[in-house]
Amino acid sequence: MTTPRLVVVQRREFLTHLGCAAASMSLLAASAVRAQQQARVRRVASFSPALVRLRSKASCRACASLDIRPAATITPSGASPTGDMRAFRRCGGFVRLQVDVIFVETSAAVDLVRQVTRTIPIVMGYSIDPVGGGLVTSLTRPGGNVTGLAGSKESTLPKHFELLKAVVPNLARAGLLLNPEISDYTSVLADAGSLAQKAGVALISADAHNPDSLAEAFAQFSGQGVEALIVVDDAYFLNQRDELAGLALKHRLPSIFPKRDFVQAGGLMAYGENLTEFYRRAASFVDRILKGAKAGELPIERAPPQLAINRKTARALGVTIPPQVYALANDVIE
Repeated sequence: MTTPRLVVVQRREFLTHLGCAAASMSLLAASAVRAQQQARVRRVASFSPALVRLRSKASCRACASLDIRPAATITPSGASPTGDMRAFRRCGGFVRLQVDVIFVETSAAVDLVRQVTRTIPIVMGYSIDPVGGGLVTSLTRPGGNVTGLAGSKESTLPKHFELLKAVVPNLARAGLLLNPEISDYTSVLADAGSLAQKAGVALISADAHNPDSLAEAFAQFSGQGVEALIVVDDAYFLNQRDELAGLALKHRLPSIFPKRDFVQAGGLMAYGENLTEFYRRAASFVDRILKGAKAGELPIERAPPQLAINRKTARALGVTIPPQVYALANDVIE
């Protein structure tokens, strides 16, 4: 497993990397003017667990050519996305480097970083139920030193069934791909079964958590006459998005995925959160804190689900996307 790093970058460089969009450039211009007026260099720490860094690399390929030079790097031995932080605390980390803001990509990372400091502002690029997880007091007034973005708690499964039925009007047998290791496995399976029954669709579920079981799941779908597929949100599936998109195309399965990244990889449709948008919006939180705002007073933001469609994949599958579905799309990839 790749050891996570604490990378401290100059404020201006961090916003460029995190934004990956023209919107961030306006922040950079303002930062450049302020930088001339400030005697002290403002610094942002980015703590990125190895698993989640794969997401940011995939969604920010446009940043690959940027010249981002770390001002300092610490590699704490023994630290991991799920491990303890004793080694990290011994090296002094964020506090010793006197950073102004800490950026993390997930709520799990926030929990680790809060073991080190309860005073340095922390911006979450993405989180799941930060109130229920005890990271903040409320979404409107977080309190403490944490703010940023949170994913929706609403299930996207109803919309997934609706969109699949629109694309495959006579759908009789739908597949559901899940990772059996997700915490809400039982409830997701029950909800999907109920939705399928209401839609008059037979549901065929299959579990997968490694490459071998992925291939077996698709063989099962093919053998049981599955006509379309829903892939449930999971970090392992996200990291295997190229393989999943390829298998869906190989087995001629119109599929809907939980995130836009799958559509970029060749999947037919995705309805859910856009991680690129989350990280882009997180840049504004960093900027406001560096201007003097208190993290605990900045309301947590939610980003609404988005629909993405891959027109090339639709043609390859021989699927006709109805005009009303295209009208709902936030992004159509050619």
